[in-house]
Parts: sequence; structure tokens; C-alpha cells
Amino acid sequence: MVMSTAVTSVPAVQEGSDPVVGAARYGAVPTLMDSLLHDVRNPLNALSINLEVLAEKLKGEEGKVPPSQEKNIKAMRDQIQRVDGILRQFSDFIVFRGGMGGEAALSDVARRSLEVLAHESRRRRLKVHTNIEPDLRVYLQDTQELSFFLVQAVMRAFSRSEACAEVKVEVRGEGKRAVLEVTDSAGSAPEQAPDIVAALQLRCSQLGVDFEINAGVCRFIFQRV
Repeated sequence: MVMSTAVTSVPAVQEGSDPVVGAARYGAVPTLMDSLLHDVRNPLNALSINLEVLAEKLKGEEGKVPPSQEKNIKAMRDQIQRVDGILRQFSDFIVFRGGMGGEAALSDVARRSLEVLAHESRRRRLKVHTNIEPDLRVYLQDTQELSFFLVQAVMRAFSRSEACAEVKVEVRGEGKRAVLEVTDSAGSAPEQAPDIVAALQLRCSQLGVDFEINAGVCRFIFQRV
């Protein structure tokens, strides 16, 4: 019996370069993030409870924790709350649960989006200027997608910008409309994030949101509530 031992040439693997691999990798993120949020909160709650028990044990005859130790207790309490807040904040932008049609707080989501991306702007050494009109609310067929629009538009601007460049984010009312505008200083430079542009165009068309993109300007026009 003759068996072939020929070896087939296999091309070198480029980690993360295949869009299918990237899509699968990202597809696992929301589930993992949901699990992370749930699992991390358990020890956070335990820390919080035990910290309060410790504070009670440290109270003196007057029923107060000594000032020198109260400062440390307060610092630990604040940091536990901060970690819980950070987890909640990022979960809102990473875990897509799908939403119903209705009102969405454009001004508030814009501010929170920039907070989520603050580290990325600092890492890239970008200057982010904002002009967000307060209390603007819009109507969307899927309210959960507002954060998607904001994060993707800002990330596109970041990808097109060199270090120390400016990125502007503006939210303003125009009569019965509300406008979200993200502007970078790259002008007509080649598009660095075509996948983002394609995704925004598709989702806006599906949800009936007017979307305009021209060089360094990315603009969304919503129905104002």
C-alpha cells in the first residue's frame, strides 16, 4: 500500500489580518464583557460590605472613625464606586442589547462617548474640542444605536488625525432637527477607516437617519424631539 507524504505549502498566518477572524474576535467581546461586569461586581460588593464593617469596628467611643483612618476609608470607598462606575460606563458602549424606537438623549450620550474615548485621544495626543448644546433629545428607531454612531464617528476622526491635531465634536439644534458633527483636520486625505464609513452608511439608511460625509466632516441629522 502506497501512502503519499507530500506536504502542501501553507501560507504564513498573519494574526488578526483576516476580516472574518476580526469579526469573530469582536463577536465574542459583548458576551465576555457582560460576564466580566457580572463577575467583577461580586467581589466589588464584598469589598464594599467588608469596608463598612471595618469602618464600624474602627469607631471610637464617640461613634466616629478617627480622622486619620476616616480619610483612608473614604478613599477606598470612592475607588470601589469609581471602578463600578467605569464598568457600567464601558458596558453601555460595548454590549449591544438592541433597543426600541423612542427618545434618545443626544447631548448626554455625546458627553459619555467622549469620556469613554478620553484615554484613546490622550494616547494619540489629540486635541478634542467640544460644543455640545445641552438637553437635546432625538427620535431613533433603535435608541441603542446612538452610542454606536458617536463612537464610530469619533474613532474615524481619530484614525485620520496625526498627533497634536484637532478633532471637533459639535451637537446643535437646528429647528426641528438635531445635528451631530465630527470634524477632523485631515481634509481630503485617503480614508483610513472605510469599514467604519460603510457601517455608518448602512445603519443610518436602515434607521432613516440622514448621514453626510465629506472629507474631514462627518454629519448626522436626527429628528428632534
